[in-house]
Amino acid sequence: MPNFPPVDEQLAYIKKGSAEIIRESELRAKLERSCAADKPLRVKAGFDPTAPDLHLGHTVLLRKLKHFEDLGHTVIFLIGDFTGMIGDPTGRSVTRPPLTREEIDKNAETYKAQVFKILDPRKTVIDFNSRWFSKFTAEDLVRLAAKYTVSQMLEREDFHKRFQEEKPIALHELLYALAQGYDSVALEADVELGGTDQKFNLLVGREIQRAYGQESQVVLTTPILEGLGGVQKMSKSLGNAIGINEPPLEMYGKIMSISDEMMWRYYELLTDISVSEIEKMKRDASSGAAHPMNLKKELARRIVADFHSTEAAAKAAEDWAKQYQKNEVPDDVEHVSVRYDDVAPQGVDLRSMKPGLAEVGRSSDPLPVKLDKLLVHSGLAESVSDGSRKIKQKAVRINGEVITRPLLEVHLPVELTVRAGRLLRRVLILPVSKETVSKSS
Repeated sequence: MPNFPPVDEQLAYIKKGSAEIIRESELRAKLERSCAADKPLRVKAGFDPTAPDLHLGHTVLLRKLKHFEDLGHTVIFLIGDFTGMIGDPTGRSVTRPPLTREEIDKNAETYKAQVFKILDPRKTVIDFNSRWFSKFTAEDLVRLAAKYTVSQMLEREDFHKRFQEEKPIALHELLYALAQGYDSVALEADVELGGTDQKFNLLVGREIQRAYGQESQVVLTTPILEGLGGVQKMSKSLGNAIGINEPPLEMYGKIMSISDEMMWRYYELLTDISVSEIEKMKRDASSGAAHPMNLKKELARRIVADFHSTEAAAKAAEDWAKQYQKNEVPDDVEHVSVRYDDVAPQGVDLRSMKPGLAEVGRSSDPLPVKLDKLLVHSGLAESVSDGSRKIKQKAVRINGEVITRPLLEVHLPVELTVRAGRLLRRVLILPVSKETVSKSS
């Protein structure tokens, strides 16, 4: 049987890193009854299996689920394989095309593999909302739809905006929040978690539960985590995300790049350290008793260990120190090869090049290399313009030297140690191929 901590202690742990609790008094009452009956609360969070490649921003909610799990409550990780076919309209200005059954099943399996890096697979209940919706009749659907009005639904900001702009709102989108609300009925949820952008859907769940004769769930929202720049939300499309499957060194380096101010928010939302411990670290940093860089190293070590291992975190810390503090190159740095014809400046006469110099020795004359192209072809920049921006920002080093000029002169073949920001590669530039010379002739 569970052995729950005191209610005040539970509340303090649950509130850490939470954006809003609706209502805290109800949560306290539920926790008190839970302790008295020695019965765990049923804590639910739903995930549509649409984009299963998770980053640290997604894990804020997963970590809060883990906190409930740590306290002895039952965590239900609900995969919305039915609602995924509708598509969550939250924040969307257009109707989203529904997923196929095959896409949903594939993404669901990927989700499960990733979330168990945080949640305990022995304790977590995995469920699918098709378990009850596959048995729904037309009559059940009509009865559910009768629990909510169109005017209530149009209070939702994204629907209201689309309605005002005379953009289409498909009928099935109106069903999404109702279906999510019914999930709470089917699971008899005591608490439902979601990001702040999910508040409308979560509140619908409270009303739907009351309409079906159940006590309303408590709604707990978690903040949207800012990305590496500390301003915009973490998003892979914005290029400011830290993926949970990224290599340890890359993950470690990205965390070390955040500002000292943002470090505290990451400590709060991405670790299990208590608020009192975090406040002490802040005081130590302010007084000089602890150096902010050392505290950030500890943050990076903890996060890397969570998603890889303690050993991987230690190795990442060692390799990062070699790169950034000792100007050494790690043994396992990635090697890439590029052809000179891919990085040559426009206008260079490739027909005059002698192919195969890699076999016979170095070129006698130095050849110009376009640095922004070199960054792109070695995987250190997303585009030529991105490469140019990094060069202008003095974020590019060649063999340890900051390079701000657009052209390099090298003898081929040559191997360079190229760094752009946090990323590092050993790049071998090879002479033009015979095929390139023959095509240019």
